Amino acid sequence: MKQIICAAAIAAFGAGAAMAEELRIGTATLGGAFYPIGQSISNLVNKYAEGDISMVPVVTAGSVQNPRLIASGEVELAITNNNLARLAVAGKGPYSEGALDIKAVAALHPSVLHMITLEGSDIETFEDLKGKRVAVGPAGGGTLGFLDFLLPLHGMTTDDITPSFLSYADGFSQLTDGNIDAALALSGYPAGAVMQAAAGAKLKYIGFSEGKMEEALEKNSAYSAVTIPAEVYGTAEAGTVIGVNNMLIAPASADPDTIEAVVRAIFDNLDEFKAENANAKQIDPEASKTLSVPLHEGAARYFGD
Repeated sequence: MKQIICAAAIAAFGAGAAMAEELRIGTATLGGAFYPIGQSISNLVNKYAEGDISMVPVVTAGSVQNPRLIASGEVELAITNNNLARLAVAGKGPYSEGALDIKAVAALHPSVLHMITLEGSDIETFEDLKGKRVAVGPAGGGTLGFLDFLLPLHGMTTDDITPSFLSYADGFSQLTDGNIDAALALSGYPAGAVMQAAAGAKLKYIGFSEGKMEEALEKNSAYSAVTIPAEVYGTAEAGTVIGVNNMLIAPASADPDTIEAVVRAIFDNLDEFKAENANAKQIDPEASKTLSVPLHEGAARYFGD
């Protein structure tokens, strides 16, 4: 029965049927920023979307998996980042099995790669992770995409670390318990998992050695350098981290009226979104016009593209 209901919802989403639509938005594991953002978006859609539309957030492995979930019809909208969306549409990188027919819906907050250890640790830069126990996020999460990019940049492979594939919440809990040496999380800031760890331990950012950040940004223009103020997590110093902008995506076949209704519910009420979610304060509506993949027709109607 559940499969029949899901199939009907997907059919309605694609065909623009008048029946009630419960849209599922793919987020990530608990402890990062995607799930709270998805929850806030769902709240706005449920409150303001025109037509008989509702939305629920769904826990997923994260930004790498989400384009596949869109393509397979397991969710109707999802959050990923600019770089992964571009690779998914091109059928490259993690999506070398074939290009995915997805479109952009809207720009969201940026995600940054939190590279964190405990204050007093001998880990100072990325190279110092060699031989260490590192929580790298869940399989299918966006952190692994960054790790696959940064390891070769530093002359390293996954064999040089002992990775633990944990949710962000579990990874940072293991860090404060002393079971691992460092934890990584690709998330907006403040990230729930890092905040929870900071409540019980003094944290320290793992940085880049001289010239490495510049080399990384030169190799991939989708990435940027972001400074996180020291007061965000109570660290001794601000952290300069690598980041990427995020976006909301949908199937190319999604009904334009439904997509426009979702976008309108979000961006006509952006002040309420920002009041409910700290990461939403970093959303720039104009960025939706310059994403790495084309806007869906319904979104283009709203943003005037």
